[in-house]
Amino acid sequence: MGNILHMRSVEVPFPKISHNHRSVHCPLPTNSHLQHYCYNSNNSNNSNNTKVTEEESYPLATQKTSGQEVKTGESGEKKASKPQDGRSKDTSKTTSDDKQSLPVVQQEWKLETLSQNNKNNIMKSHITVASNVATKTTVATVASAAQSKASSSVLVLCQKWAAMESEAQRPMAKRQLSDESAACSLRVVKKSTLRREEVQSEVEGRAPLRKELFATTEVFSRVDNHAINTGKLRSQRIFSVPTITQTITEGAQNELEKLRAIWIWLCHNIEYDVSGYLGLTDKLCSPDRVIETGRGVCCGYSSVCMQMCQEAGIECQEVSGHGKGIGYRQGQSYQNTKSLHMWNAVKLGGHWYLLDACWGAGRVDMDNKAFIKRYDDFYFLTDPEDFINSHCPDEQEWQLLDNPIPLEEFEKRVLKTSEFYRLGLTLLHPKHFLLVTENGEASVSMKFTKPVDFTYQISQRNGCGPKVVNSSSGLLTVTRESMRLRLLPPTGGTYDVMIFARPGNNSGTFSWVCSLLVECPEQKPMEELPENPFLSWGLQRNAESLGVKKCSNGAEAAVSKTGSFELVLHTSRPLMMLCELTHKDLDPSIAKRCLATQIQSDHLTCNVLCPYLGYYRLSVFVRDYERPQDGFKNGGNFLLRCTEGAINLNELFPPALSTACGPGIRTQDAGLSKFSHTGVLVSTQQGKCNITFQNQQDLELHAVLFKEKRKRLGHPLSRHIFFTYNSSKVTISVALPEAGVYKLGLYAKSSTDQDFRMLCDFVLRNSSESSWPPFPCTYTAWQRGSVLFEPRGGLLEPLSWVRFRVRVPGAQRVSVLGEQLMELQLNKSRVWEGEVFTGANVSQLKLAASEGGGGSTDMAIIMSFDVLSQQNEM
Repeated sequence: MGNILHMRSVEVPFPKISHNHRSVHCPLPTNSHLQHYCYNSNNSNNSNNTKVTEEESYPLATQKTSGQEVKTGESGEKKASKPQDGRSKDTSKTTSDDKQSLPVVQQEWKLETLSQNNKNNIMKSHITVASNVATKTTVATVASAAQSKASSSVLVLCQKWAAMESEAQRPMAKRQLSDESAACSLRVVKKSTLRREEVQSEVEGRAPLRKELFATTEVFSRVDNHAINTGKLRSQRIFSVPTITQTITEGAQNELEKLRAIWIWLCHNIEYDVSGYLGLTDKLCSPDRVIETGRGVCCGYSSVCMQMCQEAGIECQEVSGHGKGIGYRQGQSYQNTKSLHMWNAVKLGGHWYLLDACWGAGRVDMDNKAFIKRYDDFYFLTDPEDFINSHCPDEQEWQLLDNPIPLEEFEKRVLKTSEFYRLGLTLLHPKHFLLVTENGEASVSMKFTKPVDFTYQISQRNGCGPKVVNSSSGLLTVTRESMRLRLLPPTGGTYDVMIFARPGNNSGTFSWVCSLLVECPEQKPMEELPENPFLSWGLQRNAESLGVKKCSNGAEAAVSKTGSFELVLHTSRPLMMLCELTHKDLDPSIAKRCLATQIQSDHLTCNVLCPYLGYYRLSVFVRDYERPQDGFKNGGNFLLRCTEGAINLNELFPPALSTACGPGIRTQDAGLSKFSHTGVLVSTQQGKCNITFQNQQDLELHAVLFKEKRKRLGHPLSRHIFFTYNSSKVTISVALPEAGVYKLGLYAKSSTDQDFRMLCDFVLRNSSESSWPPFPCTYTAWQRGSVLFEPRGGLLEPLSWVRFRVRVPGAQRVSVLGEQLMELQLNKSRVWEGEVFTGANVSQLKLAASEGGGGSTDMAIIMSFDVLSQQNEM
């Protein structure tokens, strides 16, 4: 009868069932690559300075014997059997001898063997045995069929066959494959006639992804709790694999739940053997010693996992290969080096899956030479497409990929941590870890489906160790669905880039998600960029939740050639806004005079003046307008660049501007509307302007004009403002005495208010060198609806005739009082008019009105005009 033995070694001394595996270094993730990395951590990876003994790796050659297939290396050692699922066809074949004796009862047996050097050599044999054939005959048949190189080992194996008969008393479930696996193993398939895709389709189809096996690990809560609570058997001096396995898998309803219990037990009860890895003590690999001490290196985890799986009736293999763990550096080559890591492959439902309990148990802190328990569920049944980024098996079949990648491609892959996948990130660019700058810059981009926050760290490699460079060497942009990091190395050289992330709307610690290497052959000449403590540029990822819909400017630098800039944020609800402007040469006190903000119900506007050339950071903070108790939150950060036209320091915005400049929510709530000037800035080249609007609430209005420094003293600036009321329309006339920048504050109060309340500020910019005289001085009797047509100026020449034209609603009599009393006449247009002589001996002319008729002398002064002396010059 033909037999197929899949062995790892032909040296098979078989005194007892045991697993004293060969020592294999486990490249476990270290503290420098912690997946819960604290962003500002100062930990460093010094594993490269530790002397570690390198062990032998698994060989790759194949040896064949008559009637059996044995996979070995050049040295005669045999390898782990290939995956026998949809990813690789089972090549088991039957011979004519199998049909000679009928009826035949067939059974499958699993034999686990031990090498003479106490290294890890596990042999699984699927031997079909006829129950009516004597054991010695079977032994003789097998021994005669073996080739000379393997015959002695097979003979020793067969001589131990009788000792295995007692194993027949064990439950069939623990020594047989599942029905699906058994059916698969008995199928006769010729590899040479089938493509890999055809094998997948004909045998078992595509293996379900992890998320298809279980939507969330919460489905294992019962199994996990049972394995953790019942698996603390070391304190009871229970080290038996069968006993532990039976205890922790009790109540498991299927193979998946059994495997989950085994995984949980391994991750919570076995610590990584750091001292063994460093060569300070013997490495712990054998299952007995690993369970007894509670410590082991990677092969310790994998050997215990395999033995427990066998006890639970789950087909399991140990897989050797390279892992990007302890001591790994970007760009490291694995060519012509022996692999130092081991993990497991398990077969569930006819499909192979991958897991690494060593990496699932925790991390190694190489600074303190200690193991840090930190359970990581990602390495339980990891999808092969993700697993290959950190684990590369010696045999390509164990990649479990439709298109296995070569070792060279594995070396080039970007190092991604488990947190990368947990956050649902997808790396768009680059495809490989090495970036070479073009014109002094490079970029990294990702996409995601759930909100994620990012930050980064850039370190330059040099002879004295890595040196963290300024965060301004990167420009990070994060939107709701993507991120982009522009890398701008300050000098030529080699840079390590670590990217960190955390779930959006979370104030927790950032976790390391991936690393890259940047080569900068030549620095890009550019000016120094400002620091950004808020990390990302453009609108913040959560800006929409803050009420900001879109922005007039993106993440790229906005260029100004005039020294001014306007940023507009469109909002979904009324918001308040504060802004901050920084530049390497800009004093914070001066920076406040570079900003003027306008708050409107559906958008926010920030006007910026740039007094220096170069780059600026403009940060915007918002909160709900109706919730003053809420704090301001960063809504966006914008990069501005002034290339020419810097503003003179004497021409910045006036000091102490209100946060609400120009017409906005305040003026709207007060009932003012239809402003002639809808923005913050009012510019005039003649030195005069009129601002009009509608006053629907019949408010009492007041205005204040301010200029920081006046070149020459004169009348108070309040005389340079004049209100005209025409029904609900209000006109504020302004005549400025000199060039410069002014602040015009508008105030109002209703009949129920005691004090005026501030509505808004306008910024007036006058470029005219003309000096305009003040307006007449008005009094409270100057009622709404009154209009002064002539004279508009408040200063009159002496000894001159002046024409007066004025409308005073309700007045029965209007006069001008000077050297003489002059009565004005009412014309058909209801305008009072007349000619008045200023004289030489009076300093003022007063305009008065009376609502009484005839000869009533009860008149109220409504305004006054100053008469210049003959020596005065305007």
